[in-house]
This record gives sequence, C-alpha cells and structure tokens, in this order.
Amino acid sequence: MDANVTVLYPLHRSKIIHLVRHAQGFSNVAAEKEHSAYMLEEFFDTKITPLGWQQVDNLRKHVHSSGIAKRVELVIVSPLLRTLQTAVGVFGGGYINEKNISDQDLLMVKNALDSNQAAISSLDCPPFLAVELCRERLGVHPCDRRRNINEYKPLFPGIDFSQIESDSDILWKPDIREKNEDVGLRGMEFLNWLWTRKEKEIAVVTHSGLLLNTMKAFGNDCHPSVKIEICKPFNNCELRSVVIIDRGMHA
Repeated sequence: MDANVTVLYPLHRSKIIHLVRHAQGFSNVAAEKEHSAYMLEEFFDTKITPLGWQQVDNLRKHVHSSGIAKRVELVIVSPLLRTLQTAVGVFGGGYINEKNISDQDLLMVKNALDSNQAAISSLDCPPFLAVELCRERLGVHPCDRRRNINEYKPLFPGIDFSQIESDSDILWKPDIREKNEDVGLRGMEFLNWLWTRKEKEIAVVTHSGLLLNTMKAFGNDCHPSVKIEICKPFNNCELRSVVIIDRGMHA
C-alpha cells in the first residue's frame, strides 16, 4: 500500500472519540508484583489508588488546557468503580464543598467508598452514561465484577445508569473467563452503538482489555507504524483521540 495516500470523508460521516483507560487501581499495583493477585477477592470492584487520583488530576488539566473538555458532548463510562471514579474526576465539574448543593448537582459524593476525595460537581460538564458493553473482560477476576447498580447510584448521583437492565451483575461468571476474541466482538458492537448516538464528540472511560482487543480489528489497511500506534496497550489514565467514520454504501 502507498503510505502517502490521503483519505477524504465528509465530516458529517465521522465522530471524534476520546478513549481513556481508567487510572491506576489497587489490583493493578498488586498484579504488577504477582499476576495471580487478580484472582483475589479483596480486589473486588477495586478503587483507584492515591497515585490514580493524581493521574486523574493530571489528565483533567490536559483535557481542559487542550479544549477537549469543552467539546465533549457525552461521557460514556463502564459501570465499575475504577472507571466511574476516573470519569467523574477527569470530565466532571470539579471538586466542591457539598454544603448548599443538592445530590442532583453531584457526580460523586464526598468520600465515596472511603475514597478520601471531595465531592465532584455535575455542573458545567457533559452528561455521563454508564454502559455495560464497554466493561473489562468478564469473568473469574473479582476486580472485574461490578456492584449492584443500586449501590452505585447514591455514590454517583449524576451518572445515568438507565441503560443497564439488571441491578445485579449477571454478566460476570466466577468460572468462565470471556475469550479475547469475544471481548473484541463486544468492543465492535459498542463502537457500532456509539455510531448511532447523535453526539459528534464523545469520551469513553473503559479498560485495557476492552481497548486492546477492540483495536486489533483496525489499522490493517494502514502503514504498519499506524497499526502499531492503534494497537499498542493503554497505560493507566491514558487518553487517545480517534476518529470513526461511516464507510457504508447507503445514501
């Protein structure tokens, strides 16, 4: 393939997607020392570490200084604690004193699940929508099992959980680990669903497994260096902006 070929598409057939992997979780720290730590129940629906919150604050500064925060029309988030914390910290309205503010103006309450963090406002930020399709690889690892949705709602009152049909986690199985190829197919289903949204610029806060297995499907018609750039693993709290286009033959 000629690496110098320029591709042109109508703007209305494209969307800008800001892909974000969650900040460092306690399970990530333990698994760096011993991978089997992912099997430990103590890391059930793990929260992010103090370093993770620093990563969140750094990325928040970037999305504001770059103008991304003003352009994003919707934040899609996986319904797990580490992604919810990352999403509200990066794209929310900022830390506030909860006094004289109602729950409907909060994205996250103060010290949610012993996070030692101030409340985060839902004012002057895009809407947040939790979606199961962008969860981490399912099964076996307790850190990838979510809480009941009714447990998240009072902690994250400004997040819309209406897209999630079951209160309990019926997708995660203790003895069946989702195949990588199935994670990739789920990721493609998620991207196809994103395309149906009216918003043109969307942030997605998700997980390394979902991102890695989904990105494998792209870049095969590009220069190898582009394929490598698309498919390389995400670091904790890393943001990459991509464009998705509609190459359908319909009018």
